[in-house]
Amino acid sequence: MRIFVAGASGVIGARLVPLLVAEGHVVAGMTRSAGKAGLLAGLGAEPVVADVFDTEALTRAVVSFAPEVIFHQLTDLPDNAGEIAAYGDRNDRMRSEGTRNLLAAAAAARAARVIAQSISWELPSATRRAVTAAHERAVLAAGGVVIRYGQLYGPGTYYPSAPPGPPRIHVDDAARQSLPALTAPAGVTLVADDRAAGDHEAGHHEAGGRAAGNRKDQP
Repeated sequence: MRIFVAGASGVIGARLVPLLVAEGHVVAGMTRSAGKAGLLAGLGAEPVVADVFDTEALTRAVVSFAPEVIFHQLTDLPDNAGEIAAYGDRNDRMRSEGTRNLLAAAAAARAARVIAQSISWELPSATRRAVTAAHERAVLAAGGVVIRYGQLYGPGTYYPSAPPGPPRIHVDDAARQSLPALTAPAGVTLVADDRAAGDHEAGHHEAGGRAAGNRKDQP
């Protein structure tokens, strides 16, 4: 398939791209940083430098590539976990305006599916919870798949050595377990470690859901 990965240089995106390429897919990797184009080319993707908030440029880029599937792995989060609160409004904008723009570009390109990351835990702020819920509803209304990732741990995440409390998922597993969303029915899926949920079934990909994520450079 032709697959467009928005947020391809993020911690999940950078792991997802080579997995997709290894399966024989033709992949475009979108980043807003021209300096990361070489990284994406090295991973086997066609680099696309675009800003999700520039609707015209975004739509041109997506339509030009003509993807069958779009992965929404965009977030606007800091490198330092201590600054997360200060980035709240920025990440909310990514999940609201950014999601809206990407879904519109997907529709213009007649992409068959959008797969978007989300989170599997409840945020403390009612406003933040509402933004996340609206983000998921928009993707589902477009017939897409939402992946609710556990908290990421491993290299490049906020928890590089010791895992956080549940729900959680190693970042390499998060990328690998995102692949079934390519063929899963529309809906919501959970990608989390079975040990995190304390239930053997929690780590399994279930028919009633699909997949989503939380990463440092994500949505």
